[in-house]
Amino acid sequence: MAVERDIFGIAGPTYLNPVNWNCENSRRSVAACLVQAVYVLERDRQLNRQSVDSVAPPWWEFFHFEMIRKLVDDADLSIFGAIFEFNPPSSKEASVQDAPRFVIAFRGTITEKETISRDLSLDLHLVQNGLHRTSRFTIAMQAVQNVATVFPGSSIWLAGHSLGAGLAILTGRNMVKKGALLDSFLFNPPFVAAPIERISDERVKHGFRIARSFITAGLTIAMKGKTEGNNQRSVAEEPFNILSSWTPYLFVNPGDHICSEYIGYFQHRKNMEDLGAGFIEKLATQNSIGDLFYKALGWESEPLHLLPSADLIVNVGPSPDFKYAHGISQWWQPELDLQCNKYRYS
Repeated sequence: MAVERDIFGIAGPTYLNPVNWNCENSRRSVAACLVQAVYVLERDRQLNRQSVDSVAPPWWEFFHFEMIRKLVDDADLSIFGAIFEFNPPSSKEASVQDAPRFVIAFRGTITEKETISRDLSLDLHLVQNGLHRTSRFTIAMQAVQNVATVFPGSSIWLAGHSLGAGLAILTGRNMVKKGALLDSFLFNPPFVAAPIERISDERVKHGFRIARSFITAGLTIAMKGKTEGNNQRSVAEEPFNILSSWTPYLFVNPGDHICSEYIGYFQHRKNMEDLGAGFIEKLATQNSIGDLFYKALGWESEPLHLLPSADLIVNVGPSPDFKYAHGISQWWQPELDLQCNKYRYS
């Protein structure tokens, strides 16, 4: 959940002029740039760059957005998000009708002295499936809900990178439960599990996934029997059927162990169905071993990575190192080697 540290202040991609809002690549690039804008906003604050010295505005002004609010953490006063409103010079272009009116973007972890303590504590909450209990999530959720309430019917995008993608997942899921499906662009979203996708031997990898599915399903059945015996809600009743109508865009890189497990998470569903073990995988998809463990201890847990549906976009091009693979800058590049798969839960 580390930050892109070497690109603060670099202007946005000029090839996106004008933006074709009907083009998936253009939409991806704009969303990534607005997330980068939040990183630069916080860096401006840390370096006391104000007014004409600020280098953040070009990241949204280039695409005719206005920043209408900064989202500030109540613990360290850092800027972790921003609300942008689209204000095009002309609405005559056909594709402008497909542009969002608002984009709410969240940054990831910044490893600078002003933010590292707070951000790492939030990373730990995320790993423990407890990001929903933090004040940063409360601030983010209130901001998203306020925009949706004040401007009903408006097109709203969520966008986030790494830890910020975790916030976007949480807010997006909660908005689904309130009846609102928001387009969500999740860059390098964290997947809290053993990085099985990093195993090179496909047979070993597949074996590990099958074993994990059977273990997870078995624990789910055991926990279900216990909770039903106590006349409580079943742990397997995660509202997947409700969440399945929400289809976020997940942007992952195989070289990034923080998010790469999403690749196998979705593909494994089909593999298990082909083996005739669809019921087992259905239970395993709705639960995680960590989540079951925390609930067995009586802890409130909300794992982010249990997503019913998604459009999974994988950057299969060369990644020189982890810093690039996990970085936000790859996602606004014009010539990416992408593999796209649509997964729908039923």
